[in-house]
Amino acid sequence: MKACTLTNPAPIDARPLAYVDVPTPSPAPGEVLIAVRACGMCRTDLHVVEGDLPVRRAQIIPGHQIVGRVAALGAGVTDLRVGNRVGVAWLHRTCGVCRFCRTARENLCDRAEFTGWTAHGGYAEYAVAPARFVYQLPAGFDDLQAAPLLCAGIIGYRALRLTGLDELSAGWSGARLGIYGFGAAGHVCIQLARARGAEVYVATRDRALHQTLAAELGATWVGDASDAPPVKLDAAIIFAPAGELVPVALQALDKGGALVLGGIHMSPIPSFPYALIYGERIVRSVANNTRRDGQEFLREAAQIPVRTHTESFPLAAANQALAALKHDAIRGAGVLICGDDNRAD
Repeated sequence: MKACTLTNPAPIDARPLAYVDVPTPSPAPGEVLIAVRACGMCRTDLHVVEGDLPVRRAQIIPGHQIVGRVAALGAGVTDLRVGNRVGVAWLHRTCGVCRFCRTARENLCDRAEFTGWTAHGGYAEYAVAPARFVYQLPAGFDDLQAAPLLCAGIIGYRALRLTGLDELSAGWSGARLGIYGFGAAGHVCIQLARARGAEVYVATRDRALHQTLAAELGATWVGDASDAPPVKLDAAIIFAPAGELVPVALQALDKGGALVLGGIHMSPIPSFPYALIYGERIVRSVANNTRRDGQEFLREAAQIPVRTHTESFPLAAANQALAALKHDAIRGAGVLICGDDNRAD
């Protein structure tokens, strides 16, 4: 099969991914083989490829927003059938026995594996995944639309939950949410928040693509990443991997507000005065996802319905596509087309 493999992490402009022939994997017991049709691109892929995340395998196939069809079943798999359309997300498998797994916090598992980082991912024509960790996808999303839901969507959903806005006396109605950075996750997150009744204030640096899309998706206010929103915010989420935005976002928070950091990697956070968190403001990170996050999010996304804005690239162009992601040249989410029979609708 064809796949994009990474051996030596390097800046994406150096084209570190090799488009090569590798053996098609076989599913082990409890796994399924998936014929990949589309794989969404995420900044975490970029962090893996460029070495921001530590190397966990000598050679890895990146990609953790996989959409495809079950091509073969490993021994013991009974709840899926060949031909089922499924999705694979970042959380590849967990141990199931550590104290985090036993207390419904499998996203913090001590021995978790992650698709496209510690286990081969979806920048390939085929991939394997544990059957218990794949998702059956709603019929209302075509392959390209579904791919960004599997990380950008799920992580955005978890980030919204961690804002604590569910606990306000008025719920989401009229709540003021800030989003810093407006790529794949931001453009899904705004649709969830607005459907729940929140006002959304978007701060992002790209005017031509990201600010325009935020306005189209109903943002109450759109400004530059360093601009102050016109009102104090009940909560904010930073999706951009830019630590310098933390004091900026804290400055915009009202008393009791929560700031959620939505990425796996972020540049250093500068020091800031205690006054920015006084008043019971909270700063917290998002770590991975649980399967429950994915299941709940996909149901809500289908009900709204969420509509992803995608730009597609052939698998062989993964280096160029990730470079476009790095330089904010993608409107919405980038998706690699991995199967011959997939079409960009």
